[in-house]
Amino acid sequence: MTTPAPITSLQNSHVKRLVRLRTRREREQEGVILIEGARELHRAAASGVNLDTLYTCPALFSPEAQALAPELTHPHLTVLELSRAAFEKVSGRENPDGLLGLAPTPRAALPEPGPDAVTVVLHGLEKPGNVGAILRTADAAGADAVIVLGRGADPYGPNVIRASQGSVFTLPVAVMDEQAAQDWLAARAFTTVACTPDAPRTYWDAPLTGRVALLLGTEHEGLPAHWRDTDHSVSIPMNAARGADSLNVATAAALVLFECARQRRAQAQAGA
Repeated sequence: MTTPAPITSLQNSHVKRLVRLRTRREREQEGVILIEGARELHRAAASGVNLDTLYTCPALFSPEAQALAPELTHPHLTVLELSRAAFEKVSGRENPDGLLGLAPTPRAALPEPGPDAVTVVLHGLEKPGNVGAILRTADAAGADAVIVLGRGADPYGPNVIRASQGSVFTLPVAVMDEQAAQDWLAARAFTTVACTPDAPRTYWDAPLTGRVALLLGTEHEGLPAHWRDTDHSVSIPMNAARGADSLNVATAAALVLFECARQRRAQAQAGA
């Protein structure tokens, strides 16, 4: 570990690089991700992510950041201190806590699913907040993996990492093209469940036990036709009398994921 003098210039090469890395193209070209915040860094480290570089600003440390910083160190880690102005320049947050790390982009492999595995498949979602919230919920509900199709929101983008509260590091997340995802699900005999507003069956009436893949599309366009041709299609009933006709996709995912968890619990209790 090295600890050079604090970086104060906004024209410093490290500061300029971190600003560039806020764009997906730059991160992909370098093969790195930005992880900002004590909670997110803690979950990344606990999941085996090794930082290359840790940028700190003790003047901005929260109590959690101050306690965590020493725990993140390892023999090959470079630690660089930034001034308040420099850190605020590179931070993507209104109230940064003084910790930001660089790590190689994870290459998560999907695990071979168990008999009751739940996989979430996201088609075309572009809003980092929605993708991050779904990752956080999938983690909390006990899902086994998340598949992000094509060039939707970068699951390892700083805003997704933040919205997921670091859950992107605690469950397998794979970016796949559509055919590869369909082949992977079919080869493992997943029951596919399309979540779509026009489905006649409500989500709590569908069988969601066993090996299940939940398919979610964008709020505006939903799932394309070739992803709606599934074993089951489910909808979430709404109070149409007041004009409600859709839910935020992250909210919809939460309802269906926890219904999966409820059905599994009921099944386990019935078999006990």
